[in-house]
This record gives sequence, structure tokens and C-alpha cells, in this order.
Amino acid sequence: MKLDVLLGLQWGDEGKGKIVDVLTANYDMVARFQGGPNAGHTIEFDEQKFILHTIPSGIFDPVKVNVIGNGVIIDAAILDQEIKGLKEKGINASENLHISRKAHLILPTHRLLDAACETSKGKLKIGSTLKGISPTYMDKIGRNGLRIGDIFSENFREKYNKLKDSHLKTISFYDFDYADYKIDGSLFDEYEQKWFEGIEKIKSCKLINSEYYVNNALAANKRILAEGAQGSMLDIDFGSYPFVTSSNTINSGVCSGLGVSPHKVGKVYGIFKAYCTRVGAGPFPTELHDEDGERMRDVGREYGSTTGRPRRCGWLDLVALKYSIMLNGVDELMMMKADVLSPFEELKICTAYRIDGKKTNEVPFDLSTREIVPEYTTLRGWNEDISGLEDIDGIPKELNHYVEFIESVVNIPVRIISIGPDRKQTLRRGETSLNL
Repeated sequence: MKLDVLLGLQWGDEGKGKIVDVLTANYDMVARFQGGPNAGHTIEFDEQKFILHTIPSGIFDPVKVNVIGNGVIIDAAILDQEIKGLKEKGINASENLHISRKAHLILPTHRLLDAACETSKGKLKIGSTLKGISPTYMDKIGRNGLRIGDIFSENFREKYNKLKDSHLKTISFYDFDYADYKIDGSLFDEYEQKWFEGIEKIKSCKLINSEYYVNNALAANKRILAEGAQGSMLDIDFGSYPFVTSSNTINSGVCSGLGVSPHKVGKVYGIFKAYCTRVGAGPFPTELHDEDGERMRDVGREYGSTTGRPRRCGWLDLVALKYSIMLNGVDELMMMKADVLSPFEELKICTAYRIDGKKTNEVPFDLSTREIVPEYTTLRGWNEDISGLEDIDGIPKELNHYVEFIESVVNIPVRIISIGPDRKQTLRRGETSLNL
């Protein structure tokens, strides 16, 4: 048996959480393979809304196993809060949540380091979520990190304090007064106490050697869906560097993030919005600074589920989309938020860039230092409400044309069209390997 992969193809916020939730019925296990609480996967059903930051999006099916893989980094306080929040709504996450012993811990001082570093950059800020992601991955790569398995060590507090002191020493070199800085509304000492309470909660969870657990499940013919976070254009190696996250968000990250070999990867499902968004700083060739961009933001409720920041909005970029499809080896596409484009009479799609006057269909080495002028194809909008459609046959011909145009450029079929945030607002299109 091979595991399937579902990941975002843009700058994150594509709607991965909803689709994982929809697809969970087809699988025995959902496994997160990278990222941390900088993720914000939103799921809506039965007039309820959930936002997950660390827990896999398959958690709402009580008979499915959910795995936090070794490639994920975990803030104990955030995870504890997430588990409690689900329990308040009748979902006992601890029952089917498994956590890799090799997953690294985000310390409270990692979050201080993140804030100190970001503040020092002034106008050159990356747009960090300030969740401690980058400093944690730096400690991981620098072989200084603490892992979930370390929490049972007799000298865990000693290891913690040693790393904490090292972080505070580094922070002292910045012009940053952490004494008054609040982490999620709490002063450092208060947050540290919540963090250790979270550590105790993790001790009661099901901790596993995830590389064995996942491979044994595959050997037993269990169906597994690997869930990515962020988006392909935020990949540390292939994204719009340096305005990226600190992990491999593309398909190759599945192997290192779960401990599976490349030949164990099966179908790759790529998710993209019918338009583009981005949170924080960084290049965005098709960004709109006009009424159209504001309309996309308002209709699409484009505000970060992790930070609450307004998302930048723009037309669909097929140059970037083809790039992500190539990197990930995508088999089938899923287009999200088609309903957001309903009010527009005309739609634009970027099919090429002009850089220094020359036309190209490639994403350049550095998106941030070159003036990129997008070349657009204009299509008719459907200009009608589609959020209540129950069957793909009812979609407007203009929407079908929009999708067919995308397929003609990227040469990959679009098999799912999402027309709203709820589970039920999901339309299957054409032949797919998925059962919806």
C-alpha cells in the first residue's frame, strides 16, 4: 500500500483543512508531516467552525487515526489549548491522536527569539507568525533541539533550562525587552507555566515511533493521507525565499517528515484557490491594490486563521501554479473558493511573466528583487451565486470554461470544486480516484 499526499500549491491558506476533512472517510489514517502552529486549517460543518493549528484535520472522525509526524514542531501550550477546545465541543482528540517521539518542541523562548529577530528587521520584516517556527527549526538543524521523547528524561528540566538560558543570552544582543512582551496575551512566566502544563498533557497522549507506526500501517494495507501545512510557494528551498517558512512544504517533505521512502508515495492531490492570497511580506506578482482585491478579501473572508491579519489578494497565477505542480508531481487538482469570484463580471488569469521586458513562463531565482509584470488572459465571470449548488452539472458555463482554461495550461485535471466553507459545498468533477 502507498500513502497519498494532499498539499497546498500557493502561498498557504488554500483550504487544505476542509478537503482533508472531506476525504478522511476514504482513509484509515491522516498524518501531518511538517510545519507547526503557524498553520491554521479551518473546518466547518453542522454550523460549527473549527481551526486546527497542530492536530491533523482528520480528527473529527472518531474511528480514524491521526498522527503528528516527526517533521512537525509542537508548542505544548498551543496543543493543550487545541485539545481542550475540541473537548469543549464534544470531540475527544486524545482518543485517536498519536504523536511522534521525534517531533521537536517549540519552547517559550523560541517565540521570544522569533519576536526579537523579526522586530530587529524593521521594514525588512519577513512577516513571521511569531510562533517560534524559525528558531525551533534552527535548533533542530543545529542539533540543539528538544524532542517529544525527551520529556520523560530525568534531566528534562535541566535540558530545558540550558536551552532557555542560551536563548535568553542570544536575545540580550537584540534591542528587545522581553519582560513586557506578551506571548498570546501572557507574560513570559505565565506562558511558561502554561507550556509545562501542556507538557504534562502530552505525557498522557499516545506517543509513538512514528516511522515504524506509519510503515507498519502501510504494510498492513492501511490507507493513509499525508497532510501538508502552509503552501508550496513557501517551501524553504523552492519558495519565494527569503519570504518563506522554515520547512519543506512540498511533496519531498513527506518522506523526511514521516519516515517513508519515496516509492511509498502514491497519489498527490494539489489544492489551489480560484484566485491567489498571501499573508505577510514577500513578492506577489498578481496582487491587486484596488476594489477587486478588496472585494476578494471581503467576500472570501480573507483574514489569517492563525494571526488574524488581512490577506493580500490577487488574480490566479498559473506560472506559479505550474511550478508547484512540477515540484510536487501532482496527479489531481482541487480548486477552492470558486464562490468568491461569483460577483465578478470579468476574471483575469496570469499566464506568463515579463521580466526586464522579456516574456517567461518560469518562476525566477529571486521573485523579490525583480520587477515582474504579469501577462493576463481575460475571461467572462459567471456573476451569479453558486454556493447552493448540489451537483456539478449545475455550474455556470463560464465557471466550467474557467476551469477548462486552467486545465489547458497546467495539463492536470481539476477534480474537485469547492463552492463554500462547509463540507457539503464540495462538487466532484469528472473521474477521480476519490470517493466523495
